[in-house]
Amino acid sequence: MEQQQTQMTESLFDEIPSLDLADFTNGSQSSRNKFVQDLGRAYNQIGFVAIRNHYLTDELSAQLYAAVKTFFDLSDSVKQKYEIAHLAGQRGYVSKGKERAKGRNTGDLKEFYHIGQEVEGNDPIKNEYPDNVWPEEVPEFKAVGLEVYRRLEQTGMEMLKAIAIYLQLPENYFSSRVKNGNSILRPIHYFPIDNSNEIPADAVRAAEHGDINLITLLMGASADGLQVLRRDGKWISITALPDQLIINVGDMLERLTNGKLKSTIHRVVNPPAHLMNTPRYSIPFFMHPRSEMSLAALPNCVDQQHPKKWEDITAGEFLDQRLKEIGLKK
Repeated sequence: MEQQQTQMTESLFDEIPSLDLADFTNGSQSSRNKFVQDLGRAYNQIGFVAIRNHYLTDELSAQLYAAVKTFFDLSDSVKQKYEIAHLAGQRGYVSKGKERAKGRNTGDLKEFYHIGQEVEGNDPIKNEYPDNVWPEEVPEFKAVGLEVYRRLEQTGMEMLKAIAIYLQLPENYFSSRVKNGNSILRPIHYFPIDNSNEIPADAVRAAEHGDINLITLLMGASADGLQVLRRDGKWISITALPDQLIINVGDMLERLTNGKLKSTIHRVVNPPAHLMNTPRYSIPFFMHPRSEMSLAALPNCVDQQHPKKWEDITAGEFLDQRLKEIGLKK
């Protein structure tokens, strides 16, 4: 579906709004202000935007997708060398059906790979993170994976500056809180399904869910399937154009803003029957803060009309809680 600039109104969106990050990073003060207000309104209404003029290039995106496809084409026995039980899915490979949406018992029809933060310097938070795991069969995976990680993290930093301004916080409010944060790049393979696969009748590629983190930056997927649940209960399909990232609010940011910014439920639906035997690839970047960041509601997001919704919790505690709920941690 072609993304077009959508007028920002209080009405329901039929497609997610498209914004130009250059208006914020290199624009005039009035352009910056408009970007902030348009972004805030979209995140208040539907929780998703499409962003162009970010820091990821088409060339890097194509290189990573090529490496990802090469890895997922390996045999299950080879891939499972990189599934390390004690890491609870924090790094390396996670095999088919292991993750499930919160509240569901059936695993999603996907397998994926986790690339995490590479801490430089003497930041003690390095001790909290396991080392990344790299497949020796795909030597190019490491260099391109880490470069894409950095480009998406840089884009996310700018988005969080705009979000901070919208929330009437200092522009760099999030900067120290996400520096060396527990962010994850997750290449996903929604594997082909044919009659020889034994799968539960209610299994889907990704059941409806909200993301755990602050914001998610999604590279264009290889096929359709992503849908967002609108406020009136209607599902709308979204697809990023080649030059866009889809960037949405996660549960941590919703919690921090006491629901002012919306972590919208979304899903990846199964394709029509005649396309079930075709794969789908997708690469989200889940931007997390440092584990010690408090997710207690911001004081200016709480008033008589908007009483505090959730108890205080740190980002690390919330992540741990959710990883258990979705089956990645015991």
